[in-house]
Amino acid sequence: MATDSILPRGTGQLLDTGDGAPWWFDSGSLALDFAYTGEEAVGGISAPAVTDPEGLNAWLTERFPEVAPTAGERELRDAGTLRAAIGRLARSASRGEPLAPDDVDVVNLFAATPDIPPVLAGGGRQAGRTNARPHQALGSIARDAVRLFGPEVGGRIRECAADDCELVYLDTSRSSNRRWCSMQRCGNRAKVRAHRARASRVAG
Repeated sequence: MATDSILPRGTGQLLDTGDGAPWWFDSGSLALDFAYTGEEAVGGISAPAVTDPEGLNAWLTERFPEVAPTAGERELRDAGTLRAAIGRLARSASRGEPLAPDDVDVVNLFAATPDIPPVLAGGGRQAGRTNARPHQALGSIARDAVRLFGPEVGGRIRECAADDCELVYLDTSRSSNRRWCSMQRCGNRAKVRAHRARASRVAG
């Protein structure tokens, strides 16, 4: 059994639209969450950008508490390479376009590195390292990307239905009918527009 498929990693984070009102966006995928931590974020909206080792350490340890905050400039560069590849693949997948082989190679390269092994609590001894390394977290993110862009997901990577929004998400709804990046944002705007249109027709 693949360990990455049973790791309970939560998804979602606050995004910043630049108007001083951050809002919660659940991309549905750890790999997509990671793609939204850079200035090149899919759809042009990002979480607070990870631009230095401290920011990378904070983001990784929030999602992987077992990771030691030891990322430096090398890990930051590698994270940027993986993040950009995932972002481009997400955009292509949401539009039904072929995935760029170079970006697939990047994801596969990181996915081939050791990820974070599961640990059963309650033992009296610590086997091996007590803390995982940042590159192991990147490996886990890449493995999630392999699942995300593979046949298992099958057409559930989508772009927000709003005309003025290009955010990409994984539709994890049971009925596979999610339309909006967030009901708090674009979904609510659509309901307001629909209500105004109905009111205008009744008034006319």
